[in-house]
Amino acid sequence: YSDTRAYRQSKLANIFHAKELAMRFKAEGVDITANAVHPGFIMTPLMRYTFYIMSLSLCFFSSFLLKNVPQGAATTCYTALHPSLKDVTGQYFVDSSKYNCSAYGRDPELAHKLWTFSQEFIDKHSPS
Repeated sequence: YSDTRAYRQSKLANIFHAKELAMRFKAEGVDITANAVHPGFIMTPLMRYTFYIMSLSLCFFSSFLLKNVPQGAATTCYTALHPSLKDVTGQYFVDSSKYNCSAYGRDPELAHKLWTFSQEFIDKHSPS
């Protein structure tokens, strides 16, 4: 298990989910936008779960590298509320800017496959 790989996969899944939702809303004529957002690295108690040496490094560099909570919330609030983004959907935002994700993140077929797999998994494992 690689926690870094799992984190990257979860971000890619967020992008896929937003793109598939955006496509489905548009196809159904629903006036709702769906975008993926990366808030950045936010100063939280998360570092207590890292190795001791890494924790010391993070403590030292955190004031230079990590965002505080309001800064971390800024991209989410901007994407949800800014009037210029009223009709922007299926996009990925980082630091309050549209971000071009990897080729994987731009693949609508992969987004659809993840949606289908997730729906089948939920249907199979949810109580009737």
